[in-house]
Amino acid sequence: MLIDYLPILFFLAIAVGFACFAVVASSLLGQKKPSAAKQAPYECGMPTQGPTYMRIPIRYYIFAMLFILFDIEIVFLYPLAVVFKELKVFGFLAMAVFIAVLIIAYLYVWKKGALEWD
Repeated sequence: MLIDYLPILFFLAIAVGFACFAVVASSLLGQKKPSAAKQAPYECGMPTQGPTYMRIPIRYYIFAMLFILFDIEIVFLYPLAVVFKELKVFGFLAMAVFIAVLIIAYLYVWKKGALEWD
């Protein structure tokens, strides 16, 4: 039974090995010529204006987390759509309940004002 997972383990070992090799080779073979221009703060190709440290409002993070949450939940509809014909009525009801929960959650978030960008 565990022998079925051997190709996955093999692929994972190759991926980790390549990542480690790339980081070590880059640090050993790469040029190290620091200069004032390379050490300066850089943003969008233009010199920074004003303070370089700004507090970012918590609304930004909440908005980003909600986007990721709803995006991931929509991804879960794909497996249901693939086997929709085989599940028949149960699949339809499961998908309807899932979409209803998503809509209720979306309306709740909207009502709370978490999607307002001020």
